Amino acid sequence: MTRPAVLLGFFLCLCAPAVAGGSAQAKSVTLQVLSPQDIEPLRLLAPPPPHGSSGEAAELKELHDLQDHRTPERLAQAQWDQDHQNWTLYVATLGPVFDLAQLPATARVLTVVQQDNTIAVGQAKTAFKRMRPWAADATIHGCTIKSSDDPMSSYPSGHADVGYALGVTLAYLMPDKAQAILARASDYAYSRMVCGMHFHSDTVAGQVLATALTVQMLHSPELRSDLEAARAELKAAGL
Repeated sequence: MTRPAVLLGFFLCLCAPAVAGGSAQAKSVTLQVLSPQDIEPLRLLAPPPPHGSSGEAAELKELHDLQDHRTPERLAQAQWDQDHQNWTLYVATLGPVFDLAQLPATARVLTVVQQDNTIAVGQAKTAFKRMRPWAADATIHGCTIKSSDDPMSSYPSGHADVGYALGVTLAYLMPDKAQAILARASDYAYSRMVCGMHFHSDTVAGQVLATALTVQMLHSPELRSDLEAARAELKAAGL
C-alpha cells in the first residue's frame, strides 16, 4: 500500500515548472491555469493494457475477486462515492465545518483545480478510448450504470482524478491533515473498482494525472494569492 503523506511530500518538493505568464483567458477559453500543452495525455500517461491482452485479463480477475468478496456496506459506500464527484467526498474526513458555502476562498481554489483536471481527464479518455470493465466482461457488475456512461471511457478514472486533485490541494493547504485526506483519496479511487466501473490501472492513471497537474497548479503564480487566502480561511475555521 502506498504511503500518501510520503508521496505528497515527494511530489510537492518537485521543482514543478511555473506556468508561463499571461491570463488564463489568453491561454484558453476553458482552462483556468494550465495550458493545452500541459494536459497532453500522451505525454503524461502510458497506455493501458490493450483489450484482449493478458494484462486486461489479470485486471478482470482482480475485479471478479473483489466482486466476490465485497460487502454490501462497501458497495453502498462505492455507490455514494460514485454519486458525489466533488468536494463533499471530504466532509466525513474533515468534519461538518468543511462546508464550501462558508469557505469561499477555498471554494475558488478547488473549483479551478477540479475544472482543469476534468478537462484533462476528458482529453485523456478520448485519446485512449479504453473499454470499461462491464463492457469488456458482462459478468462484472456493481454500481448503477447510466445511459450516459460511455463504454469506451475507462482510462483514466475521472473520479480517481477528482479525488486526488482535490485531496492533494487540501493536503497542501492543511499539511497536518494530509494523511487522513490522502487516505480518503485512495479509498475513493478504490470505490471505482468496487463499483466495477474501472480497472485498477485506470485508478492509478487518475492518481498520476491528478498529482502531476495539481502540483503544477499549486506552483503556479496565478494561484498563489488564492492559495494563501484559502490557507488562512481554513485555519480561521479551525481546519
